[in-house]
Amino acid sequence: MAALSSPDTPQPLRLQQLDALRGFALAGILIVNIASFASAYYVAAVPDPLFARPIDRAVRWGVACLFETKFYLLFSFLFGYSFTLQMSAAGHSRAAFVPRMLRRLSGLAVIGVAHAVWLYHGDILCAYAVLGLVLLVARRQSEAQALRRACVLTVLPAMVLIVLGGLQLRTGEFTDLAGALARAEAAQQAWLGPPAGVVAQRLREWGNSWWVLVLVQGPCALAMFMAGFAAGRRRIFADLDAHRGLWPRLAAWGLAVGVPGAVFYANATVWGVGSGRDILGLGVSLLSAPFLSAAYVALALMLFQRDAGARVVRALAPAGRMALSNYLLQSLACSLIFTGYGLGLMGRVSPGSSVLIALGLFASQMAASAWWLRRFAYGPVEWVLRALTVGGWPAMRRTSQRPVR
Repeated sequence: MAALSSPDTPQPLRLQQLDALRGFALAGILIVNIASFASAYYVAAVPDPLFARPIDRAVRWGVACLFETKFYLLFSFLFGYSFTLQMSAAGHSRAAFVPRMLRRLSGLAVIGVAHAVWLYHGDILCAYAVLGLVLLVARRQSEAQALRRACVLTVLPAMVLIVLGGLQLRTGEFTDLAGALARAEAAQQAWLGPPAGVVAQRLREWGNSWWVLVLVQGPCALAMFMAGFAAGRRRIFADLDAHRGLWPRLAAWGLAVGVPGAVFYANATVWGVGSGRDILGLGVSLLSAPFLSAAYVALALMLFQRDAGARVVRALAPAGRMALSNYLLQSLACSLIFTGYGLGLMGRVSPGSSVLIALGLFASQMAASAWWLRRFAYGPVEWVLRALTVGGWPAMRRTSQRPVR
């Protein structure tokens, strides 16, 4: 690949608040994902018999209510928004956009496969790479078309789950919890085994979770891609003052619809396992979670525009600029803490302690990201992906201008 221009080549300033939102989303994703590392029972969607105290259920309820199904939607929305930034960057540099994006998505797919095999079976990067192709094909769509498609992609999987959960409730049939508990116990032993056994279990989990991707994560992520694309076409983060009146309304409507749905989902997840209520609750969450995610965005932007919020932006933005590197590092750290790769603490850490570990890990990432970006222009994985995207070697050392992702 040919070398790029000098490190002093002027580049557009990054949108710090967009980076801060990405960092915020990354923190929420970690709080959700760490439960998959801490307990095989969580992956099997059955209660962990060792952590069934009221405090454990309360933490589980809080994570389900406030974080699950919300933060990956926020991250997906930001992916769709960043897609429009990539289109603009290609236009400014007079480069062909489609080859650039195909290289970028190919690199993301390779990273995602490695991540899924070696670090985390719940990887979302492969799905992003595939769904990014859909967005690439639809790149000439209007804002209205993108929003209509987002609505359809949200409603259809939600209605399927609501119907399935309702039918199970009507028949009174219960899922085989005893079998699920036995499978979770066997899986936990595999996670705590030698590295080869850990990889084998990860591949089994990855193969068994395809229906979640097809019915839930894939359509909902694509819906948020479309919503983010529409927001990017409107340039809502580039001109926040012009949209200042939008944020209070978005927060009010988002909370009014999103909070009841989140409470219903959390109740069903914690106390309705195996009855059909859990499936029904997931369907309700798919309908309401985009509203709560939107409220999070609106509340965050309202905070960011205050004097105190500027400090929050400065703290979160470096982690958001290195989101891909930090996402992979989170999986590596959790693998070393919980699986047979390292300490093997799976099944020995309570839900509350897992959340504290997640918060401590993310605080460390914020500090490390700030340190790194004072010296370098990109995160290490971002640098690789940028090189693939532009077909050249970006300057790694930090310049006076911030790079465009």
